[in-house]
Amino acid sequence: MRKNKIFVACDTNKIKKIKKIIKDTASSEITVGYKFGLEFLNSVNGRKFVSSLKNKITFGDYKISDIPNTCFSALKAVRDLNFNYITIHINCGLDSLKAAKKASGKTKLVGVTVLTSLDNKSLKKIGFNENLDKIIYKQAKLANEAGLDAVVCSAHEAKIVKKVFKKEIITPGIRMNNKFDDQKRVYTPREAYKNGSDWIVMGRPIIKGNIKKNIQKLIDHLNK
Repeated sequence: MRKNKIFVACDTNKIKKIKKIIKDTASSEITVGYKFGLEFLNSVNGRKFVSSLKNKITFGDYKISDIPNTCFSALKAVRDLNFNYITIHINCGLDSLKAAKKASGKTKLVGVTVLTSLDNKSLKKIGFNENLDKIIYKQAKLANEAGLDAVVCSAHEAKIVKKVFKKEIITPGIRMNNKFDDQKRVYTPREAYKNGSDWIVMGRPIIKGNIKKNIQKLIDHLNK
C-alpha cells in the first residue's frame, strides 16, 4: 500500500525548532519531507543547516520568478544544497521555465500556479480577468510544455491540473478543520488526496503546539 506523503513546512528561522520538527514528525506510517521557505533560507545559518541534512526529502520553496538568464543562474547557485524539490513561478514564462529546468540537474523543478492565499476577487485586483480555473489550466499546460517535474496547486484545482499535467501535484492550504487563516482555498488532507494530490503541505497545523500529537492527529484523520 502506498504511503501518504506530506511536506512539513518548517516556517521558522530557528535551528533548534527545526531540529525538533524533524525529530518529532518522523513516522513509519507516512512519508515526510521538509519544506524550507525564504524566512529560513535567507537566515544566517539556513543554507549551512540545509546542506548538512542527510537522508531527508527536502524542498526549497524559493518561488523563483525572473528573466531566463537569472532563473538559470539561481538554480545553479543552489545546486550544492541538493534539494529534492525547488519551486519556480509558472508566470515567469516558458523561456524562464525551460532555462531553470536546464539548470536544475537532479532536483525536481516545481511550478507554482496561483497562490492559495488568492481567490478570483484578489486576482482581478492585480489584473487577471479570467477566472481561477482557466488561469491554472493554462499554467499547468505551460508547466507540461516546459518539462517541469511537479506543480503546486490547491486541492480544488488538482483535478484540473491532472487533465494536462501527469506528474506530481503538491498541495498547500491544508487544514484539519477547514479553518482558513490567511489561506483562501483550503481543504482537508483526505479531500486533497481524493482530488489527486500526491503531496500535501502543512505548516502551522503540525508545528504549532505539540508536534508529535499533531502528526498523530493527521495519521488518524487519514486512517478514518
